[in-house]
Amino acid sequence: MLFRIVTKSDLFDNSVNTRGAFLCAREAANRLKRGGGGRIILLSTSLVQSLKPNYGSYTASKAAIEAMAKILAKELKGTGITVNCISPGPVATEMFFAGLSDEIVEKVKSQNSFGRLGETKDIAHVVGFLASDAGEWINGQVIIANGGSLL
Repeated sequence: MLFRIVTKSDLFDNSVNTRGAFLCAREAANRLKRGGGGRIILLSTSLVQSLKPNYGSYTASKAAIEAMAKILAKELKGTGITVNCISPGPVATEMFFAGLSDEIVEKVKSQNSFGRLGETKDIAHVVGFLASDAGEWINGQVIIANGGSLL
């Protein structure tokens, strides 16, 4: 089977991923003072790079967010507003653990250079950097924060 069976709920959830990011980015761009600078940071998933089976609709919804970040960065040229996207790998959250066996969690841990799941602080540090003045020269990029995934 090329794609797992996608339910109406899956389609709704994934369209929320894309539409929600679009609406937030558009609103942020409109509210940030033009010419005064600012930062827009979107979130994706490193599944966009790994292209794992059974995640087709979810991965496509997140790939759209990465494309939006790159395009919006170009559209905001000259405003001092940067737009970037962070693409995290698996992060130890309740949502990640939901429905996963210990065996699967251990397998996921073994698939990156650190042999562990990401922590929310791992992603927060990247967000903090991009949001700071130190991140002003980074624009239109997708930053992959996945512990050096081996897949």
